[in-house]
Amino acid sequence: MGDVRDLRSAASARRRDAHVVDAELVVEAERSAPRAARHWVMRAVADAGIGGSTNQVVELLTGELVANAVVHGPPDRAVTVRVRIDGLAVRVLVSDAGGGVPVVEHPEPTAPSGRGLALVEALSSDWGTVSRADGKTVWFEVVADD
Repeated sequence: MGDVRDLRSAASARRRDAHVVDAELVVEAERSAPRAARHWVMRAVADAGIGGSTNQVVELLTGELVANAVVHGPPDRAVTVRVRIDGLAVRVLVSDAGGGVPVVEHPEPTAPSGRGLALVEALSSDWGTVSRADGKTVWFEVVADD
């Protein structure tokens, strides 16, 4: 499935009762990557005590961003998925070695694809992109209801 790294600092590990999570998964840029990333993030979010529609939205949006990284990034490079949970805020960051800046599209209803970032824009509390020397990171944040 991929390499999982727990990136919690000593301070955040002491705040475990506050549901602080900072973890990373590295997957190969292949067709199974979105499914593996969705399931991994969904488990991390559920383990932090966040369920219901928030968990489902995070799962959906993670799959969309990882699918975009697989389709638009270099095929021979890994995709890194990072999840940060602090209380009720869930942030997912997806990094790949591809260039360019993702653009929200509004395709015709019959178009077979092109809706992923529109979903991210509509369902997340916030989202954005960061260009890096070695690629880009696309992220979103969802704040759970109490």
